Amino acid sequence: MPLTDAACRGAKPDPTGKPRKMADGGGLLLFVSPSGGKLWRMRYRFVGKEKVLSFGAYPQVALADARALRDKAKRALADGLDPGANAKAALTAPAGDSFEAVAREWIKAQSVTWSPAHAARILSRFERDAFPAIGPIPIAELTAPQILDMLRPVEDRAPDVAGRIRMTTGAIMRYAIATGRASRDPAADLRGALKPTPRVKHMARIEAGELAGFLWKLHHYDGEPQTRYAIEFVMHTFVRTNELRFSNWREIDGDVWRIPASRMKMNRDHIVPLTPQSLAILAKLKEIAGDSEWIVPGNKGKPISENTMLYGLYRLGYHGRATIHGFRGLASTVLNESGLWSVDAIEKQLAHEPKDKVRRAYNAAQLLPERRKMLDWWSLYIETAVKKSATDLSDLLT
Repeated sequence: MPLTDAACRGAKPDPTGKPRKMADGGGLLLFVSPSGGKLWRMRYRFVGKEKVLSFGAYPQVALADARALRDKAKRALADGLDPGANAKAALTAPAGDSFEAVAREWIKAQSVTWSPAHAARILSRFERDAFPAIGPIPIAELTAPQILDMLRPVEDRAPDVAGRIRMTTGAIMRYAIATGRASRDPAADLRGALKPTPRVKHMARIEAGELAGFLWKLHHYDGEPQTRYAIEFVMHTFVRTNELRFSNWREIDGDVWRIPASRMKMNRDHIVPLTPQSLAILAKLKEIAGDSEWIVPGNKGKPISENTMLYGLYRLGYHGRATIHGFRGLASTVLNESGLWSVDAIEKQLAHEPKDKVRRAYNAAQLLPERRKMLDWWSLYIETAVKKSATDLSDLLT
C-alpha cells in the first residue's frame, strides 16, 4: 500500500532497535532509524546489481518530492542510465549545497596544508562512511540524529575513527556556516553521544607514513641477519615478542603457525596464518637456524634474548621512536581504517579475546578464513611499502 503523509509523519522507530523500512512502491522506501531520523531510499537494479539511491531526509524532502525523484530515477533506468552514477546531491539539493559537496570543497581547501597521505585518508573515511549515509542531504537541513546514525556502524568497527569523523564533520559544518550555507553545527550536539575511547598506554611506534623509510633502513641492517628477519616476521604476523622468542619449528605446520596456550597472554592456543611473504622469511631463518630447535636462535643454543629485536630498532636509529609491540598498534590502525575487515578478525589476530563466551566460540570457529585474507592483504601492504622504499628513499642513509 502506498504511503501517506500522515503515515510518514507518525512513523515511529522499531522497538527492536533495528531500522524500520516503510515501502511506498516502485522501490521507494522510508527508513526510520532507531533514533527517529527518517531518510528516503530507492532500491533498484542496474546491470544485474542491486543498488541504493538516497533522496534525503523526511520531512525536508516531502513524500511528493521523493516520489518525483523516484520517477526521475526510473526514467533514467528506462533510458539505460544508472541514476546513481552522477553526484547524488544533484537529486536532493542545489549544486554545492549538499553535505557531500560542501565536505569535498572543505577537504580540497584544507589539502594545501596537509600531506597527500593525510588528505587521502580523510577523503577515504568520508567516501566510505559518511557520504553514502548523509552525503545527499542539504547541509542546512542535516540533523544530529542523522549524523549519529551514520557514526554508529563506524563506532562498532573503530571507536576512535568515529570520533575523528565527528570532529571533522563539525569542522565542515563550521565552514558551511562561514560560507552562508548553514546556520548551525549539529555535530556539536553529539558531544557525549559516542562511546568514550578507552585510554590506553601506547607503545612507541612508527606511523603508516613512516613505514617505507623504516623498511629501507631495515633492509640495510648491518647487525645479525636473524634479528632483521625476526623484526620482519613480527611485522607480518604482529605477534608479541615472547610469542616469537620461544617459538620452535615443531609449531610450523605448512602455512599455519600454532602457538601453544602456555606461551600466550590469554592462555589459549593461537593460530597464525602464514602468508607467502612470512613463509619466505621463515625460509631465511631456517638457513640461519640450521639444526637449532628455535626459529630465531640466539647464543649457545638458546632463543634470542628479550631485548634483541628492540636493540635492533635502536641500531636502526629508532630509540624512543619505535618498539616491537608498536607494530601491533600499527597493524591494528591500518586494518581498522581500511574498513575491509571485521573488528572481530583484527582482534582475534592480535590474540585479544572477547569476554563473552558465545562470541569467543564464534571467533574461534568462523574467523580463520577472513584472518588469512586479511594477513595476505597486510603482507601485500608491507610489500608495497618495500617497493616504494627501494625507488623513492635511496637518500635516507647518508
